[in-house]
Amino acid sequence: MILVTGATGNVGRHLVGELIRAGAKVRALTRDPETARLPSEAELARTDEMPLDGVTSLFLNPTVFWGGLGDVLDRAKDAGVRRVVMLSSSAAVDTDPSNVLAAHHLEIERAIEDTGLEWTFLRPGEFAANTLGWRDEIRTGAPVREPYPAAQTSPIHERDIAAVAARTLTTDDHVGTKPVLSGPESLTQPDMVRIIGEAIGRPARFEEISPQEARAQLLSRPYMREGLVDALLRLRAEAVHGPAEISPEVERITGRPGRTFAEWAADHADAFR
Repeated sequence: MILVTGATGNVGRHLVGELIRAGAKVRALTRDPETARLPSEAELARTDEMPLDGVTSLFLNPTVFWGGLGDVLDRAKDAGVRRVVMLSSSAAVDTDPSNVLAAHHLEIERAIEDTGLEWTFLRPGEFAANTLGWRDEIRTGAPVREPYPAAQTSPIHERDIAAVAARTLTTDDHVGTKPVLSGPESLTQPDMVRIIGEAIGRPARFEEISPQEARAQLLSRPYMREGLVDALLRLRAEAVHGPAEISPEVERITGRPGRTFAEWAADHADAFR
């Protein structure tokens, strides 16, 4: 049995489907099983209950445990869980202690290592799904307003993260590894706005704002903290110096090229219309 935390999230929902298609038994955790809309083959359970009986592998999404893991790892070990695959972040390669995003993921990675369980840490960079934060602007024809228009990232489709996670949960080939995952191309934010416009059949606009204005906007959002906002803006500023690095890991692990941002935009076009 594979337990998937965050099963209705961007990655978790696709992972549940990938595992079921691979013939795995899946227990999917969600805050509200009644509204989860997950495949009928999945066993549903509540996140706050987290039943671990019969579970041999655990997919751990740390956003579900932003306040801390508590006794989750001790319970998993006592229940006979053998492997933990964690959705970490490429930020974890940054050892700067002021980067709270890196510190959060590294703390959980080290806690998992200390259990003695098998582990794999998936380290994706920017999610293509982050651009869903622009949907209100694009729907209404307003410009997408962001700082650092020359900054380049390699946004990854959440389905590719799920496909990699499924391989690491169902095979032994990637135990003890920390693959950094990316999309197959380096893009600026104006590039992504343009591509979304092409997907929905009408132009979408981009407008540059100052880092100070962006910081104020981010801090006004729920769950955004100063340290996290500052880390995100610093990473964006550093990304203006050249093309983003493209990782080969998605293709190496899944056996096929990663999906382009244009494919992601086509998959999610209705969200922007």
